[in-house]
Amino acid sequence: MNQLDQLKAFTTVVADTGNFLQLAQFAPRDATTNPSLILKAVQSPDYAPLLQETVAAHRGQPLDVIVDHVLVRFGLEILKVVPGRVSTEVDARLSFDKAASLSRARRIIGLYEAAGIPRERVLIKLASTWEGIQAAAELEREGIHCNLTLLFAFAQAVACGEAKVQLISPFVGRIYDWYKKQAGAGWDEAAQSGVNDPGVKSVTQIYAYFKQHGIATEVMGASFRNIGQIQALAGCDLLTISPDLLAQLQATDAVLERVLDPAKAPAMPLQHLDEAAFRFALNEDAMATEKLAEGIRLFAVDAGKLDKLIQAA
Repeated sequence: MNQLDQLKAFTTVVADTGNFLQLAQFAPRDATTNPSLILKAVQSPDYAPLLQETVAAHRGQPLDVIVDHVLVRFGLEILKVVPGRVSTEVDARLSFDKAASLSRARRIIGLYEAAGIPRERVLIKLASTWEGIQAAAELEREGIHCNLTLLFAFAQAVACGEAKVQLISPFVGRIYDWYKKQAGAGWDEAAQSGVNDPGVKSVTQIYAYFKQHGIATEVMGASFRNIGQIQALAGCDLLTISPDLLAQLQATDAVLERVLDPAKAPAMPLQHLDEAAFRFALNEDAMATEKLAEGIRLFAVDAGKLDKLIQAA
């Protein structure tokens, strides 16, 4: 049995792609998208007609409305392939605007529901800023489930748990990237791999904290650089994995052991974070502060490029 099939025995496998034509071969339960993945997909000849068709159907409407129709159209195609949920992202440029994030999230859910998709099959992706987390708390109370992304700090995870969000996506690979860059020539890849990988350690801590305190928020490791990071998080609630790494797991037959287990979660005190405590804790974490800001900037740039493609269509 290959490692992808072995992984599915104790972790829900999610495909991290906007390329729905590629999904079926990996049989993931869920799929995630983001502005960068959608931008990459719409630039492919395979998807250009879908973009043109969606834009033509809504021409004359405000740009942000057309963008949401494009995002939902991709989500609808993905939901034809996966049996579970799709994650669709609110514009990253709204990451510090709770009211605007709420408005976009409700509109996206409305578009899915108008297409006959129940809200249980959609996760609204929001950046794990204070404003994003508070918007998610309000949406969850309305039965709109959320996936809090760009999560790098333990404080972000604690706040998401308190907000009772459905799911969080801690970014393993980008944490790894930061520590590797900081170490420079002193980086020891062998010593910092597997369970010692800084991104893996972050997700392991969050998983243990949630399980120990009975926090229902699902933990979905994201942003992987290699299959070693995935193997070291076997047993995590969910892992969202790019098609390239899914293919590598599928081509690997070695035995895969479960690593994360609720029964083995170490004791950690329960924390409460109000806004001031959250902002201070995030500020104390240089890696998380830098990667959150960078992630929002990069997604915002790609959202702007998607705007231009839609305007030109």
